[in-house]
Amino acid sequence: MACTGCSSGADGKPAGCKSNGYCSTSGCNKLGVFDWLTGVPLPNGQQAFDGVEVRFKNTRKAFYRNVAGLQLTPGDLVVVDAAPGHDVGMVSLTGELVRAQMERKKVTGETYELRKVLRKAAQEDIDRWHVARKQEDDTLFTSRRMVAEARLDMKVTDVEYQGDGTKAIVYYTAEDRIDFRGIVRTMSDRFKVRVEMKQIGARQEAGRIGGIGSCGRELCCSTWLTDFRSVTTSAARYQQLALNPQKLAGQCGKLKCCLNYELDMYIEAVKSYPSQNAKLKTQQGTGTHMKTDIFTGKMWYGFKKPGEPFIMAGFPVDVVRDILAQNKQGIEPEVDLNMVDEVEEKVKAPDYENVVGQDDLTRFDSRNKSGKKRRGSRDRRDRQRSGDQGAQAGGAKKVGGGEGSAAGPRKERAPRPDGEGGQRRRGRGRGRGDKGGKPGPGAPPNPPSA
Repeated sequence: MACTGCSSGADGKPAGCKSNGYCSTSGCNKLGVFDWLTGVPLPNGQQAFDGVEVRFKNTRKAFYRNVAGLQLTPGDLVVVDAAPGHDVGMVSLTGELVRAQMERKKVTGETYELRKVLRKAAQEDIDRWHVARKQEDDTLFTSRRMVAEARLDMKVTDVEYQGDGTKAIVYYTAEDRIDFRGIVRTMSDRFKVRVEMKQIGARQEAGRIGGIGSCGRELCCSTWLTDFRSVTTSAARYQQLALNPQKLAGQCGKLKCCLNYELDMYIEAVKSYPSQNAKLKTQQGTGTHMKTDIFTGKMWYGFKKPGEPFIMAGFPVDVVRDILAQNKQGIEPEVDLNMVDEVEEKVKAPDYENVVGQDDLTRFDSRNKSGKKRRGSRDRRDRQRSGDQGAQAGGAKKVGGGEGSAAGPRKERAPRPDGEGGQRRRGRGRGRGDKGGKPGPGAPPNPPSA
């Protein structure tokens, strides 16, 4: 869970609260705990538990005693006692829930054995703390180069500076014990601080660094998982998983912690099944157990006879019990090794139906072909229709007579002087009315007919 607006910016830091993971809601923190006792009043006469849980860099947390009776809430920066000097951390839990966390992590419930909370962090303490934190990246890279030059078989994974800047904790992983006394002196001279080497396991390394698992979620060890139980290959065998290291290994290179999540359920289910070591004696041969599918309730057996191919058949658990009971009586029943499971009738769910053929890949081809045919027939009809109309018009013009008919091409005439256009127009009109007769050059104009 993260607080509102804590998306990463261009520099990789949270863009919302600007506190770089140290917001008051403690939502950007690793291994966060929800305080479900918030607002629950204490019984009359009972004093509040004076222990507090303080979080430091990544997954490091510790319990301290609030001897001064400070009013602390989750998200407050406090100065705590350290050895040597003091450290700066953030309060992650207060109240009775701290007592439950101490019991869960097997820490003594007496707070007098815990270190003390000195005071709330002032601005001077916070500034010094930020200056120390900025040196961690350079120290980490320099430490790795120094380890490589010393040829030590170890891997430096993280560096954490104390709040007052007088101490640096170097976390590393190694397969065997490492004599790092020489490298510690070299680092102390190089960084001018007290150096403490602390070895952690591969799972703790993944929890401190963080990452994304194959499931697409953040690693369990960096978000909520605090106890690391041993994971063996038997967990994969119980769940009928292929023993593929690439599939079963997590970001840390070890077996995934989530293999233990459903292991108890698988073990409980397998207890009710017949023994996997028992063999089925049938007339078709002896069957050896291959796998068990607890979801479908079937057990698969392999049958092999000399000269015949290998056959693998699955039987329901009840059938397997019946065969084993008959084998105890000395009976070898006959079974159908090529049995076919009954096909269940599936109810067809309403789905999109293509009713107009728009999802056909060849719909454009068929449309083009039909379009060409339609266009060809349409062109032929248009040409035939235009030919018939032209023939009818030609016959009518032949009947009417005149030079503008379709019987022959129209000849262009030379322009006439002004004043003759009206007579020419009237003459053409008389010519049409007189069935094509053309008046002479000196003929008087006839009056228009009624």
